[in-house]
Amino acid sequence: MTENVRVDKWLWAVRIFKTRSLATDACRKGHVSIGESTLKPSRMVQVGEIVKVRKSPITRSLKIIALAEKRMSAKLILDFVEDVTPASEVKLLEMQKNMRWIARDRGTGRPTKKDRRELDDFFEG
Repeated sequence: MTENVRVDKWLWAVRIFKTRSLATDACRKGHVSIGESTLKPSRMVQVGEIVKVRKSPITRSLKIIALAEKRMSAKLILDFVEDVTPASEVKLLEMQKNMRWIARDRGTGRPTKKDRRELDDFFEG
């Protein structure tokens, strides 16, 4: 195991971002922070720090359990990171997932009578 790892490399290795360049861009845009300070991609992280990653619509809080430089399988991630995101943020994510089906695709026209009844039933209970 290594002692120091760049934050962008660690975020990519534990599969928070699909590519390392996406992790680097998130750091540069100020979406990654520790405490109140935003991080540069080259910032070295240590075990025990809590990294906050803002990915719309929530801010995930991740506690570093171990450091990794190489990307790993999804099964091994639990040994390297602990998700300490507050329950209110998780609830917001769940709510948005449930609301996603309500949005209609552009160009599909107005809802039919059946669609309208289903929407009314959903919102009334």
